[in-house]
Amino acid sequence: MVLGVTVISVGVTPAPEPIPAPVRPQPSPRRAERLVILGDSTAVGLGDPLPNRGGWRGVGPLVAEALGIDETGYLNPSFTGARMACVRTEQLPLAIAHRPDVALVVVGMNDTLRPDFNPDNVAADLTAIVRELTAIGTTVLPVRFHDHSKVFRLPPSLKRALSARVAELNEAIDRVVETEGIACLNLDTLPGAYDLTVWSVDRLHPSELGHRMLAQGFTNLAAAAGFAVPEPVSLICSGGVDPSAAAHVGWLVAKGVPWLWRRGREFLPYAAVIMWRSFRERVG
Repeated sequence: MVLGVTVISVGVTPAPEPIPAPVRPQPSPRRAERLVILGDSTAVGLGDPLPNRGGWRGVGPLVAEALGIDETGYLNPSFTGARMACVRTEQLPLAIAHRPDVALVVVGMNDTLRPDFNPDNVAADLTAIVRELTAIGTTVLPVRFHDHSKVFRLPPSLKRALSARVAELNEAIDRVVETEGIACLNLDTLPGAYDLTVWSVDRLHPSELGHRMLAQGFTNLAAAAGFAVPEPVSLICSGGVDPSAAAHVGWLVAKGVPWLWRRGREFLPYAAVIMWRSFRERVG
């Protein structure tokens, strides 16, 4: 038996085409016109000498060139031996008067070698530096440090002492960076930071390649903050001087050893405490 089947045609209303979201134009990178670098001997440029005893170049001029900033827009009031408090009291007023678009802050290692090191004081000084500069519209880019004991050979106990101090310094910097909501160049995770070619003979300051790596890291952060980088930093060394073996020895005798002697005497009491704690942990 065949049953009749009635087929009912149901009209289906097609779904409306989705309305594309409006494309918002991305803001064009803005040109930085003024740059300042604050800090210690690394900020001065030690490790990257210029020809004919023309002084030091270093990370600051490399960043200025990458950002397209001329000599009149670049300021470097940094000096060797500077601590975080020195930057706040002596260098910051000059930076404020310069009214920079970008400020690089490379300081802290000298604090770790002093007997009166206090991470809370370091954090307070860095907070003041950041707030005073951001109040005038400056993008502030500090650094957090690598473990210097990995490139500077020390006895095991001194190595532990220095590593512990650097960790305290970085914790202080991290607190400020998080609280103030700013970017920071992390030297510990910078690719190649522990290669010996990145360091000068003293193992305390970057070589020309090291300064170029710092400059590249800073300009990457500046670009992320919305600044144009017309001339990206090259990692091919040029324009500086490759110090000779004699120059290396001369620097160590005239500068390096006296510096180590002065700072070592100040750092040894803290290192002795670390050694005593290590001994007690071993003997239970």
